Amino acid sequence: VLLTIVGNGTGNLAIVPDWIKLGNITQTTARIAPNNLRLNSYFIYQYLKSDSGKITIKNYVKGAAQPGLNICDVEKFKIPLPPLPEQEAIAEALSDADAWIESLEQLIAKKRLIKQGAMQELLTPNEDWEVKKLGDLAEVRDGTHQTPTYVESGIPFYSVESVTKNDFKNTKFITEEAHKLLTRTFRIEKGDILMTRIGSIGDCKLVDWDVNASFYVSLALIKIKPGFSANYFCHYSKTENFKKETDINSLQSAIPKKINLGPISNIKIEFPSLPEQTRVATILSDMHAELEALEAQLGKARKVKQGMMQELLTGRVRLV
Repeated sequence: VLLTIVGNGTGNLAIVPDWIKLGNITQTTARIAPNNLRLNSYFIYQYLKSDSGKITIKNYVKGAAQPGLNICDVEKFKIPLPPLPEQEAIAEALSDADAWIESLEQLIAKKRLIKQGAMQELLTPNEDWEVKKLGDLAEVRDGTHQTPTYVESGIPFYSVESVTKNDFKNTKFITEEAHKLLTRTFRIEKGDILMTRIGSIGDCKLVDWDVNASFYVSLALIKIKPGFSANYFCHYSKTENFKKETDINSLQSAIPKKINLGPISNIKIEFPSLPEQTRVATILSDMHAELEALEAQLGKARKVKQGMMQELLTGRVRLV
């Protein structure tokens, strides 16, 4: 088991795979070589990665600017040890969980590459594609310029973080009365697009749910006109061409970065016929949905592994 003992990575762990027979380590790394008659290497590795193990390591770390561990302190680590057969059983169970997580990570990486290739192929303009300014294809508005009074619960109030984190549930809230005032002339509707325009610029989110919310000036609301696909536009917004157009039209000297409504309307959009837009958007949306499902599965697998570590490495559940 290898443990980083110097620098910001202090506490990072790795286990040497069986296929490595010889090797050297630097003075920034500690080698923990268990007595195989008493200790299972993978059990030690898993324990030190657990919450309890992290606390053990943290308690011995010295220094702030350049944190580190002394070898003599590593030798003092106290680790609760079940009998060797149980260590081996725990190690095998957690190893299986790691293998499942790794297989999902590899599959997600592969699917992402496939999607990137599909985007490159499907969103690269052909000769028969049109080029228009976004303002010709959509109405562009922004949210309130005044920071409202927030309340503990009520009407969701969206901001840049809602889009960049893709989280529209854990938002701030305003009162129903404030919401009515802010939506007198226009409101967010299902099928609209929210685009970040201050700080992070050009990130887009299709509102594909029934919505009753207000939003801040840091977001632009894009209401697509008939004859153009909102779903296609959201996928197109992830292309290099769109990012370049967004950057060109932004306020270059502004800190934080910013793009105003007029320049947003001037962004040039390349697009095929509406049926082709629909076909492209459907293919890419299906790929995106598959990735989201796999990522949710990965999240569950990691939670299961975390729960296993809590139960098995603390002795709450015994395997032998």
